Amino acid sequence: MENAGAAVAKRVLEISNPNARVAVICGRGNNGGDGFVAARHLSKARQVDLYLVEPASEIASDAARFNFDMVRPHMRAIELLDPKQYGVIVDAMLGVGLQGRPRDPYARHIKTLNESRRPVVSVDVPSGWPSDLHVKPTMTVTFHATKVGMTPQNSGKIVVQDIGIPADAETYCGPGDFVLLPRRKRSAHKGDSGKVLVIGGGPYTGAPAFTGMAAMRSGVDLTFVATPESSALPVSIYSPNIIVKPLKGELLTEEHVQWLLDFSKGMDVVAIGPGLGAAKETIQAVQSLVKKTTIPLVIDADAIGACGLSPSILRSKTGVITPHAGEFKKLSGKSVPEEDLDKRMDLVKEAASRLKMTILLKGPTDVISDGAYVKLNRVHHEAMTVGGTGDVLTGVVAGMIAQRATPFAAARIGAFAVGVAGNLAFEEKNYGLLATDLIEKLPFVLRRYLSSA
Repeated sequence: MENAGAAVAKRVLEISNPNARVAVICGRGNNGGDGFVAARHLSKARQVDLYLVEPASEIASDAARFNFDMVRPHMRAIELLDPKQYGVIVDAMLGVGLQGRPRDPYARHIKTLNESRRPVVSVDVPSGWPSDLHVKPTMTVTFHATKVGMTPQNSGKIVVQDIGIPADAETYCGPGDFVLLPRRKRSAHKGDSGKVLVIGGGPYTGAPAFTGMAAMRSGVDLTFVATPESSALPVSIYSPNIIVKPLKGELLTEEHVQWLLDFSKGMDVVAIGPGLGAAKETIQAVQSLVKKTTIPLVIDADAIGACGLSPSILRSKTGVITPHAGEFKKLSGKSVPEEDLDKRMDLVKEAASRLKMTILLKGPTDVISDGAYVKLNRVHHEAMTVGGTGDVLTGVVAGMIAQRATPFAAARIGAFAVGVAGNLAFEEKNYGLLATDLIEKLPFVLRRYLSSA
């Protein structure tokens, strides 16, 4: 953040008159944190006014808050009243984590900047991009590398700035991914930090229970498990913290679909697949659910094969698919080589791009792609081949989406967090570790990395 903000300040100084007045308008996230640093450096050579889109109490990360406190004396107001009084305006409102079209108050400020006809320098990406409502800057100072899709038409002059990111940090998942998990508000109420629906079970009882328990340990407020009556009691016995919704019969079938669609409207994410089995009527029900739902999805286990039989049902969906190599072949029709990591990366990226979903291919090195970018996760332990660990991963990824992480960020955080939990569990249980041991270690992972994110 320090290097990023300093790089932005340097570019603003190069294009501005020494007597020019500079405005820096910041959002609540780490993009705003970069702006706070830029404002501090600029204040040494220019008259600087700092504006916040949201109240200071909403600043979302400790790093951003630290830098805000350092530059607080330059804060002017909540509203950007008159852009025309400034020689340059620094846009540090929204970064790469944006989903969908920005809403007020951000939308209002974006329109104000675009109507002002003043020189605007955007931080990393133009705020609101890649939606149709985004800042149209004179220059974008982007970090490490140009983001996919950035052009002079949507970003102005693009300046790529090296801010000291090591190659491994670009390639591999790690503690830094936790900054992509939005910080919860101090005023939050029950349900504000995520509601997860798990649809699973019938032939198997442990899988949906592990997914639900892992979602709870990932930090969400409420987890529901919808499962056939035959597995409802065993699932409920695993943990009183998950809310079990019995479905009539022994299998998920078409008769359950409409109720599940209606119930899921109150959820933040639906995890589907763990323990469902591959009965014909269950496959048809999964396909119907996926096709009709508008809720973000985490698709695992037998639900992956169901989607592979009819990929068109994923059109316009959002979420994460978590296959192992065999399930990836059912999904994409292509086998993944065990040794050729580059080939695995290419296959996952191509499939994610075609399906418009994030894919987390589980393996000795996890491969994660949203179709534009690829990240790897090498943090795990060979003892994690024990049954149920994939269900734990599904629950954690779902939990992160429910807490407002993007699907790509949720997959990265989930893969790394479960890997660390596995290593912590191995220290105590050795090769006798169980999936439930990973679940119990998840709070320790969050305590270690969320406090520093």
